[in-house]
Amino acid sequence: MKPRPLAGECTAPGRAFRLALRSFLHLAITCAPFAALAQSGPGGVGNSASNVLWLDAGHGIVAPSGISQWQDRSGNDNHAAQNSAVRRPNPYPNSMNGYPSVEFDNDQTNYDFMVIPDNATLEGMAGLTGFVVYRLNSGTANAAPRCFFSKRDGVDVREAYAWFLHSSGSGIAQKLDIDGTGNRAGGTTLVTTGVTHLNGFTYHGAAPSNNQDQVLYEGNSSVGNAQESSASVPNYTSHIYLGTLQGHTGSGANASRFNGSMAEIILYNRVLNDAERILVNNYLAAKYDIVLATADVYRQDNAANGNYDHDVAGIGRVNGSNIHNDARGTGIVRVNNPAGLGDNEFLMWGHDNATVGTWSGAEHPASVEGRWQRTWRCSEINTSGTAVDVGAVDLTFDLNGLGTITTAHLRLLVDTDNDGLFADEAPISGATALGGGLYRFAGVTALANGRRFTLGSTDIHATPLPVELLHFSATPAPGHVELDWSTATEQHNDRFVVERSLDLSAWRTVATVPGAGNSSSERHYTARDEAPVNGTAYYRLVQVDFDGTRTNSDVVVVQRAAAEPLLLIPNPAHDAVTVHHVPPDGIRLLDALGRELPLPAKSSPDGPLRIDLGHLTPGVYFVATRDTDGTVRRLVVE
Repeated sequence: MKPRPLAGECTAPGRAFRLALRSFLHLAITCAPFAALAQSGPGGVGNSASNVLWLDAGHGIVAPSGISQWQDRSGNDNHAAQNSAVRRPNPYPNSMNGYPSVEFDNDQTNYDFMVIPDNATLEGMAGLTGFVVYRLNSGTANAAPRCFFSKRDGVDVREAYAWFLHSSGSGIAQKLDIDGTGNRAGGTTLVTTGVTHLNGFTYHGAAPSNNQDQVLYEGNSSVGNAQESSASVPNYTSHIYLGTLQGHTGSGANASRFNGSMAEIILYNRVLNDAERILVNNYLAAKYDIVLATADVYRQDNAANGNYDHDVAGIGRVNGSNIHNDARGTGIVRVNNPAGLGDNEFLMWGHDNATVGTWSGAEHPASVEGRWQRTWRCSEINTSGTAVDVGAVDLTFDLNGLGTITTAHLRLLVDTDNDGLFADEAPISGATALGGGLYRFAGVTALANGRRFTLGSTDIHATPLPVELLHFSATPAPGHVELDWSTATEQHNDRFVVERSLDLSAWRTVATVPGAGNSSSERHYTARDEAPVNGTAYYRLVQVDFDGTRTNSDVVVVQRAAAEPLLLIPNPAHDAVTVHHVPPDGIRLLDALGRELPLPAKSSPDGPLRIDLGHLTPGVYFVATRDTDGTVRRLVVE
């Protein structure tokens, strides 16, 4: 997951940073932009030019008291926000196959929604493709529309498009409006509450100008269609609303609030071809453990195959008009230039979420000194699940930020006999450096359906750098991560910067510590990440010389278990409420404006926390954790 240099940053090896603890990967020297790899969108389909909106609940959630911002991952800065604390949705960790979602409540007075400001990237196109992964809460009524997103100010008022669920017969089904409500497309498949769904749509504008202008999908299966008279999406000044159908608020049980959670929302400014749409659906289905009834072309996400659910991407072809032959997605692996990609053939890959850039003591061929713990696995099949051969492919690794690379030492390891081991395999050499931290193995023929692959090195002691870093470690602790390191000598050393990343792509500073300048004796340093994240996080130590030269250490990985979500019983409450699953660093009680209140509470050791509510006036309050996982629960005091 899914490293690019920060804006304006060029990393280069410093003259003052010798790594005594040597491993294979040190610093990558690069100023090349990430956009050089074109197909970096969901599942390896599209980039910021075509993927205009990408909200992923595992990335860019800002949640001090409910979610105030949900950041756009597409690169277009179409961030969703909510300034009112009482209308903010809440983070819902580990809700869909271990991945988080955003939970919109069913409060009849202050229902949750978010707003994306009007932007030229979100309108004016002649085609659209959308995807959403969601779950409606059990008991959701049929009468009210449940909106995914809508770009309108009211019913037929600057209504560019609106995608929502509404009553259909005895249940709820998808609906799609383009430029008003006059040519509404309706789905025929009813939504089951309490179940994770993957829905999608396409809008074709003036072509083909028939009942395929608008098509609704459940996974890869078409479940509804309609003709549309508008040839393009108008340029309106309306904002995009998430979780409410603006202009159709209703009242009471008929309010147009979304009653459930959404994990991922994706919008393209064009109609994806059939191969591209299949690839995005397989990426989402693998990530959130959704069964695809048709065109299930990635099977390594199944438990029997090892749950290679992460950073799934792929290439494929349905026919000569529906091809996608270059993909990277959210991970560090790019595959392109297939030599024999035929009709109805797909090659997809995903990984096991083991650490990357860290050499393990796991088995490896005798000629290789170490290999990565992370492994990828391929599906190379057609839509019927039969193994195929797409021919030789180019396989490129982005090793930015993971260390100085001696290209000749790189080896591609492929488990050709599918026994789960690499020690009995012949390493593949011949990598070439493309610049910008990219390394390619061209014309690889060893990949095949079900095979695993990873990266190895013939020399894990290569390329020592001139200040002796004796060690750097990051250790999880309750409410924080302990950071410590030691140096044997230092020269011209101005400062140390500790950086953290969730995906080895974007890095943020978590601590800065002054260096010793020049030192010939052993020195010890400590710092803390006071706002750690749950799950997997990567840390690196950046040493900065007085002249600004930056040198990165090896990357270390920290695993923090996600806390169980807060549970309030009873809710609504009158005199007191009991809070279950309280984290070690405690909780806060907030009013509707987000102000912290006194917390009169009693608890037994390691047990739930009982909060006395007698001092509060009736109304809406919030109970929030003190760490940054963003867990917030609404509390109604009667």
